[in-house]
Amino acid sequence: MPKASVLLKDLQFFAFHGLYEEEKVLGNDFLVNLEIGYRPKQFPVQHIEDTIDYAAVYQLVKRRMNIPTPLLETLVSEIAREILAQFSLSDSVTITIEKMRPPVPQFIGSLGVSLTLNREEI
Repeated sequence: MPKASVLLKDLQFFAFHGLYEEEKVLGNDFLVNLEIGYRPKQFPVQHIEDTIDYAAVYQLVKRRMNIPTPLLETLVSEIAREILAQFSLSDSVTITIEKMRPPVPQFIGSLGVSLTLNREEI
């Protein structure tokens, strides 16, 4: 069976992740990108049961982004683990989360973390 990926790109959230008190109070904009590797149950894919339901993945990410977390490293690892646990067809997850307005003086740009987790690593 061929290997495929489901992509969720440029998901935008306002959330309260961060170590600093101001981040916990003021919040920030975040950008999330995901790639979920899997092997379809059937090829070509013709039914939602044969693939990863990206709408369900989005709901999982949205729910988790609403839980304030001090470190983005913790957040990406927890989301990746939840995806692998909930979607049995998934065999790998790559997730990147960017903080769009980091509390770094005179910094212009975004900061973030990225993680690739394979099923055999959990």
